[in-house]
Amino acid sequence: MPTRPAPSRRHAAKPRKRAKKSRSQGTAGREFQNLVDIMARLRSPNGCPWDREQTIQSLRGFVLEETYEVLDAIDRRDHAALKGEIGDLLFEGVFLAQVEADEGRFTVVDSLRAISEKLIRRHPHIFGSTASHVQTAGEVVEQWEQIKAREQKDAGERRSLLRGIPASLPSLLRAHEIGTRVAAVGFDWAHTADVVDKIEEEVTELRRAIASEGPQRAEEEMGDLLFSIANLARKLGIEPESALRQANAKFSTRFETLERAFEAHGRSVHNATPEEMEAEWVKAKQATHNDPLNAPTADAKKRRSEEAKKKRKSTQTTTPASRAGRAPAKGRRQK
Repeated sequence: MPTRPAPSRRHAAKPRKRAKKSRSQGTAGREFQNLVDIMARLRSPNGCPWDREQTIQSLRGFVLEETYEVLDAIDRRDHAALKGEIGDLLFEGVFLAQVEADEGRFTVVDSLRAISEKLIRRHPHIFGSTASHVQTAGEVVEQWEQIKAREQKDAGERRSLLRGIPASLPSLLRAHEIGTRVAAVGFDWAHTADVVDKIEEEVTELRRAIASEGPQRAEEEMGDLLFSIANLARKLGIEPESALRQANAKFSTRFETLERAFEAHGRSVHNATPEEMEAEWVKAKQATHNDPLNAPTADAKKRRSEEAKKKRKSTQTTTPASRAGRAPAKGRRQK
């Protein structure tokens, strides 16, 4: 990840004294204009040399960095940090718009107008002049996708629910978004338990690929398994990227506790046995007072192996229909 040099942080200027009505829309407009003016000055002929050299390509890493810092503050429930991180993320948007304005393409005003018009256009149940049947969050999503498809058709573009999902999204998050979009038109599992069944089916297929079909097939089946897991998260109302970040953090904390336990006795995990690490892992779990996390240690592997052998004996052959992928859920809403 690129590191922004110190001069570019001048946009974080000392805040001006604010009146008691600091939360009014008028104040928000003034503060946003102040940010736009600061950015324009930084990019002016007499502005900051570093800021003047930036392009939309060079800013890409900073946009990603600030996005993850916002997510980190949300995960930590650190509202004070979130306040600042939102400002940093907004700044990156203004920065990109200023670069485009300097090239004569569009301004930040055009961007703001575009999003405002889109929100109004795709919320006819709120801003429309006639009564709407839309009542639930699911119906809102379905309506949104229908309006978007109509806009694509009117613009002469190829209609596709999946068009516009960034290829650069983390794959787990992209799988979640794909599932969300196709579910909006009824292409979904009817029940959460159906997704669990699909996951168990994919695990069986992955075992078969590992045992006899080679690494390429194993990779394909691993992808199918991860895709199904992302959709289970969606059915449960869980954002999988965030859930995995939390699991990573929990595992890291516990493993660092394990390492410190060995260091306290003048030892290292590099020369510890799997059984010794398992014992310290159990202690680390108890110390953190969290739900158990399955660790890839000797005893855990043994338990999984024994369970897998029992399950393989009772697993039925997968039907051709289920191998072909998901089937549209029954009971699709009538338009």
